[in-house]
Amino acid sequence: MKILVTGGTGYIGSHTVVELQQQGFTTVIVDNLSNSQAGVIDSIEAITGIRPVFEQFDLVDRERTADFFSRHADLKGIIHFAAYKAVGESVEKPLMYYRNNLVSLMNILEGMMLNNIPNLVFSSSCTVYGQPDELPVSELAPIKKAESPYGNTKQISEEVISDTIRSSKLNAIALRYFNPIGAHDSALIGELPLGVPNNLVPFITQTAIGLRQQLSVFGDDYNTPDGTAIRDYIHVVDLAQAHVVAIKRMIGQQMKKPFEVFNLGTGNGYSVLEVIRSFERVSGEKLNYRIVGRRAGDVEQVWANPAFSNNELGWKALKSLDEMTASAWKWEKAYRSRQ
Repeated sequence: MKILVTGGTGYIGSHTVVELQQQGFTTVIVDNLSNSQAGVIDSIEAITGIRPVFEQFDLVDRERTADFFSRHADLKGIIHFAAYKAVGESVEKPLMYYRNNLVSLMNILEGMMLNNIPNLVFSSSCTVYGQPDELPVSELAPIKKAESPYGNTKQISEEVISDTIRSSKLNAIALRYFNPIGAHDSALIGELPLGVPNNLVPFITQTAIGLRQQLSVFGDDYNTPDGTAIRDYIHVVDLAQAHVVAIKRMIGQQMKKPFEVFNLGTGNGYSVLEVIRSFERVSGEKLNYRIVGRRAGDVEQVWANPAFSNNELGWKALKSLDEMTASAWKWEKAYRSRQ
């Protein structure tokens, strides 16, 4: 059972490759290393004892992508992570996001149709819900106007997939995740953004270890109990395991319809300050942070109703917030000690 993982040297991708290989799948990774490092392949091999096949190129390149699919027509499915994902950056550079996130998807779908590769798991996001009218958010919540170009690329991508499925024999599952954090228990892989982090937890851990002077908290005037934005944080290994469940569902022909959508979250919302307090509690470190203005494109609060995913997929996020922040800190310290 050979599975392509695009963006497989990235944060969520690398953890998913580990879970796939530990459950007997053969994996092939395509990544342009725009926000990851080739050394992640060594770490995956160290954890699993298996070295995944790795090809470095940009999926926006239509010819290179077509050539890849012609050589790997025996793929049973694709898990598509490769995309730009920073909300703030997408507001500043919208064309970069539309070109990268949409063209790469279209090239992949084209390759799937030409080579009869039937199954796609798409890395989507809770950003498709915008600022929801009701919390927690179920899969039945309306898709609202996106708060950022990044969120809009996820909405459009789901529409592209849906339209393509209607005109082909493809199947797809869109996994709309909330906020993945944490790291593998081995501390050999974790969240390693190149340059300045865009996500909260790597900024926390890099500040605590002395790599950054201060953590910025974007806004304390939201309509939340402590004024900071609320998110549903999910451990990256719980998230990775859901992708394996999804690909097995497709291969086992258990889908109820050709395009399915699932929320991946814990059902709990935590504020930025609650995450900071959790980190301080498990690490024993006092964080240097300051409140700054809101960041463009951010929604106020969002967390999942994961009941449908729990019931239909037989999957559930298990790890607590303290386990998430502790694993992120363990990873940060281990990574810096190896440098």
